[in-house]
Parts: sequence; C-alpha cells; structure tokens
Amino acid sequence: MSSNPPGVEPIPFDVIVIGAGMGGIYSVKKFRDQGLSVLGIEGAEDVGGVWFHNRYPGARVDIESIAYAYFFDPDLYKEWHWTERYAAQPDILAYLQHVADRYDLRRHIQLATWVTSAKWDAATHRYLVTTDRGDQYSTRFLVMATGQLSKARKPNFPGLDDFTGRWVQTSHWPSDPVELEGKRVAIIGTGSSGVQATSEIAKIASQLTVFQRTANYVIPAQNGPMDQEQHANIASDVKSYWDYLQGEAGGSYFPADAGLAANYGPEEQRRILDEHWAFGGHAFNRVFSDQGVNMETNTLVAEYVRNKIREIVKDPETANTLLPNTYPIGSKRIGVGTDYYETFNRDNVTLIDINKDPIERITATGVKTSTQELEFDVIVFALGFTAFTGSLDQANIQNENGKHLTEAWDRGASTYLGLMTGGFPNLFLLTGPGSPSVLANMIVANVQHVDYAADIIAFMDEHGYDTVQPTREAIDSWLAHVAEISEPLLRRQVDNYMVHVNKDDGSRIFQPYPAGYNAYVKRTTEIQQAGYPGFDFGSSEIGSRSNDGAVAIAGVAK
Repeated sequence: MSSNPPGVEPIPFDVIVIGAGMGGIYSVKKFRDQGLSVLGIEGAEDVGGVWFHNRYPGARVDIESIAYAYFFDPDLYKEWHWTERYAAQPDILAYLQHVADRYDLRRHIQLATWVTSAKWDAATHRYLVTTDRGDQYSTRFLVMATGQLSKARKPNFPGLDDFTGRWVQTSHWPSDPVELEGKRVAIIGTGSSGVQATSEIAKIASQLTVFQRTANYVIPAQNGPMDQEQHANIASDVKSYWDYLQGEAGGSYFPADAGLAANYGPEEQRRILDEHWAFGGHAFNRVFSDQGVNMETNTLVAEYVRNKIREIVKDPETANTLLPNTYPIGSKRIGVGTDYYETFNRDNVTLIDINKDPIERITATGVKTSTQELEFDVIVFALGFTAFTGSLDQANIQNENGKHLTEAWDRGASTYLGLMTGGFPNLFLLTGPGSPSVLANMIVANVQHVDYAADIIAFMDEHGYDTVQPTREAIDSWLAHVAEISEPLLRRQVDNYMVHVNKDDGSRIFQPYPAGYNAYVKRTTEIQQAGYPGFDFGSSEIGSRSNDGAVAIAGVAK
C-alpha cells in the first residue's frame, strides 16, 4: 500500500476500516464487493485481530466452532473443517488468514500501521485519517472494527522494571517463543484468559503460582473432536443455519433453558444442572430462565458449581479459596476451562489469594507480597482489557470541533443501536456498547453490524445523502430502552466491565444490549424496513432528512 509524500493531498477512499480481525476482514470484503473503494488499517503485522495477539498457551474460543465462522459463502463453510468443538487460537488465526487470502483482501489492508488521528471535516463531509507512518487518507465513512476487548490493561505494579526475568501479557503474547518449560512461573489474574493459560502452563512449568483476586465460576468446556456429521449437515444448508443463529439469544447454539427453577423439585433440578454441566461452556448461563434475575434460582446454580469445586479440588483450603462467593453466577463472564479446578491438585501448582496476601511490588527476582517474597523466571499478566472505549480512544477520533469520541461518554456510552453516536457523522462502531456486543457470538454479531452499515450506505447513495448520524431523540430513547430491560438483571448490580458506575450518584449503566441477539436483530430489522427512523441523513445539495427517532423507536419497540 503506497503512502502519500509530504505536500500531496490525502489519498481518498469511500470507506476506511480500522482493525483487521473478524469484523475488519469481513468489512473489507463487504464494502469492496459493494463497489466502494476501501482501505483496512491494522496495527499488527498480520490479520487476525484478537486472535493474532492472544496466542498464549491454552487460548481458544469459548463459542462452539461450528457457529464461530462466516456464513456468507456456503463454499467457504464447506471447505473449512474445524478439528475441535472449541477451536484453539492457531486454528482460528489460520482460518481468518485463509479468508483474507481466499478473497484477495490483503491488497486492501495496510498492516503494521496504527491510526493516530481521525478528524471529521464538515466542509468536505470526510474524515481525515493520519497514521503513525505519516500517511494521510480521507474517507467518506469510518468503520471501527477494533473490538470491545482488544485494548489490554497494562500491568501497573511497582518495581516491574526491576524484574530481571521475563514478563508477558496474555492479551499481547509475543510472537517469539516464551520459555515456560521447567520454569518457575507466576500468573496474575484468573479471568477467562488466566483460566485457560493456567491449565496449560501447569503441564510444563516446574512451579506455577496463581495469584487470584476474585474467584471465578469456571465451567468445563467439555471440548473434544468436532462433530463432522453436524458440520456436514450445516454445510448442506448454510443459509438456514445462519437464519437459525439470527433467532438465537446468543447468536450461537445452546440447549434450551428449562424454564423457571421453581417448576421442578430438587431431584429434577439436579438432573437439569447435570445435563448442562455435561454440555459445558456458556450454556451454564441459561440453565433456568430466571437465574439472571432471581437470586434464589441464581444461588441454586451457583451452589451447584461451588459443590463441584469442593468435589474436584482435594485440598479443602485451596478449594475454599477457589469458591466464588462474592457475586451471583453469570454477573461476570464465566470462565470456560479445561481441567481448571483439577489443575490445583497438581503438586507444582500453588494458589495465592491476594485479598489476604496482597502483592506489594515486583522485585528483581519475582513477587513480594505482604507475607512472603517469591522467585520466578516468568511472570504472566492476565489482567483483561479496557473494555468498549480503549481502542476507540487510541484512534483519537474527533469531530469538527476537535471533541473526542468518548468525551461525552463520562456517564456511560451514548449510542443508537450500538452502531453510531451523536456528533460524529458517518462513523460506524461495530458491536459497540448498546448492541449485544460481548453478550453474543462476536463473529456473527460483527457480520450483522457490517451488513447493516453497508445497507445504510447503499440507502444513502440511492437517495443522494452525504452524511448520517443518529438524532439526539433516538439516542436517548435507545438508552432508555436498554436501561429498562437491564434494570432487573443481577448482572447490572455487580461491578464488572459491562457496567458503568457514575461516581457522583452511584447510578449504574449496563452497556451491552441484554435482551438477546435475536431481539436485537428483530428491532434493527424493523428500523431498517421503516426507512431508518432515528437516523438523520444530510446532503449539502438537498438539505437534511430526519425522522422523529423517539416516536419511531417506540413504534417498533413492542
């Protein structure tokens, strides 16, 4: 991809896509096939997004591989065969690279390039995009395919620079080999990545010490070979399976919940719980239909998991430390693991509760807690991400007045459909806050959002519009709707990355759309069929056209 010399006008495109993960790859293909000039910009050295960076031992998807795929081309689905029920990181990265190559997308993507600013020019109705290579581009539409869990939290421990061993992050695992075999290893963090890494590193490290702040509910993945008969059945009618996913709450396949827990006696409740445990994974978020809103039912499900921990972990003290007692199950993202609890039965694995023995600093040789000083060769930080806003802030997006994108989000993200926000015309936020986002199968949700943005652009070109952004009324109505449906959720009452808490009054804003991916698809489809109420379309030649967003949304809300 050639750059522009100093003094030369910015290179123009119809669409610039920032990010080349699952959403970015599909965006480039979709907009190119639509006849638009498109440029993808990716900071990494290759495509793959989160699956390029998250290459830590044990990294794998926690959605069934059979649904974690593209469905836009039946031939693509037929020819790619996953080997496992939950695909491992190398297989997913190979798949995304295959897609980029199969459809000749790489020539449209600038790799190893970071966007340093993107500013809207009201006079030209275009964004001026600048990169760290000094290139400048202009674009009619800016599509943020940067993901909601991609900006890693940096380790912030005193003394880290003094450590003479090697430290790494699960979220940005180095491409060069990290020597772990026979080493003394520390893992700090027991979220989803920490859970997966723990099980694998324990197999090869001479000693593994796990530093836990918050005990996690970890459900076994029950991983195994891919059901090739199931794959063949889907491959025989790919369109029908895509339609089926659009009607599922998580955009994936899970067994149906059993309804209200109170409808069953103790023995039947136990049988249902056993069946969902045997199925594995995120299905345990929906054993009973009321476990997300009814504390009695939630406690029933949570206590089942706690009893499993007591059964699996041999040392009672370790088992007690691993028991998640401080929050309802499902109110934070559950871990999907493989022999996670069994790992703590190994002689080479130690668990430290940093609530009782907090980390004071990193030393030249390891970690000092309040009671002991431990030596390590490698420290692995599994600290999670700056969710929703991290990657958006990094791109330095500004409106015509120099206002940054998330400046107005100090009381929670403000979007319409999780796709667009006010004051930033022609900017699309794939799977942004206000959409199902992290509560859904992300590859399916990304494709739905890209298709929706592409349809809006086609609508604009057909009607001669230059700009689009949501009305204030539409945004307020959408935020009120999301708040209403999230109000009864136990999840909203617990501090986690999905909840924005306003410090002045303690009000809590649940950021994803929690009614289900299927409900979201239904609502957005109705809005599309009604001619996009809530969107303000403008043109320098014919003026603007806007529907009353609040009224329009109310009309499709039921």
